[in-house]
Amino acid sequence: MKVLVISDTHISKKEVELPKRLIIELSSADLIIHAGDWSIPEVYDELSIFAPVYGVYGNVDGDDIKDILPHKQVIEVENHKIGIVHGHGEKKTTEKRAIEVFKEDDVDIILFGHSHIPLLRYFKNQLLFNPGSATAKRKLPYHSFGMLEFTDEFVEARHIFYK
Repeated sequence: MKVLVISDTHISKKEVELPKRLIIELSSADLIIHAGDWSIPEVYDELSIFAPVYGVYGNVDGDDIKDILPHKQVIEVENHKIGIVHGHGEKKTTEKRAIEVFKEDDVDIILFGHSHIPLLRYFKNQLLFNPGSATAKRKLPYHSFGMLEFTDEFVEARHIFYK
């Protein structure tokens, strides 16, 4: 199973224009997960054309997004529990806030965004994954999104970087 992971798209116009590099991968995704800061619900609609979409709202999302998406979500994919949160808040790092949100949920993978900084590492027994931003790279040299591929034996996690 191929899961595309994105966050922090910050698309504010109703004519959603997703990056071409992202569209290439979306066309073969089995599932899409968005870790918040959509900005408008049309992004959800556009992504839903490609595959089922799960996600959460972020700190820039308004009530139109909050009405359709939760603050945090736990889903199961191929016998792996995945926690999804944006990661915004006060004090601590984005990564630490994301870990704290799921301390009682016993998840295998934590997906989060907010910082726009791609991250892939383990903390204890949990895979931590921030896809970066597919559309708002800020001061980083590349835009990015993530890919999780599940088989019976393993999970492969990776970033895809592009200009």
